[in-house]
Amino acid sequence: MMKTLQDALRDRIEHAPQQYHRLIIVLNPNIQAIDFDIKDLVNQLGSGYINLGLELSQMLLDLTERQRALKLPQLVDQIINRFDGNSVLLDHIEILFEPELRQDPLRLLQGLSRNKIIIVMWNGLITKGYLTYAVPEHPEYRRYPIGDLNIISLLDYSN
Repeated sequence: MMKTLQDALRDRIEHAPQQYHRLIIVLNPNIQAIDFDIKDLVNQLGSGYINLGLELSQMLLDLTERQRALKLPQLVDQIINRFDGNSVLLDHIEILFEPELRQDPLRLLQGLSRNKIIIVMWNGLITKGYLTYAVPEHPEYRRYPIGDLNIISLLDYSN
């Protein structure tokens, strides 16, 4: 019997407290090819749901560029901690990759996941042992060794 995405995430959530970083990356390598109801998934898992791009952009509006870069980690932490449960799903994380914000998105998420399980929808690829976001020519391009990252690919659960 094949595991469902929900089962795989439940297993990862169950084992996450034993890890230093409680970050679970749900890799969506082809955003149009895989369609599922994220809010239904969140309800089944008992997690909170955050549209990070929407919430964070509203909080950054009145700040200068320098203030945005400095306060962004605190603001993301505030957004995540609004939820009382032990896990939260972050969707639409693209804002974290904006060059003007001068952030390292993966390191930021890992740091925030030390106190709460964070499930993040990551639109990217795994290429030659590296987790990527965007393409090398793009200003938002990022590349991280997969090492001990906790990654689930949606391709493994598509029909």
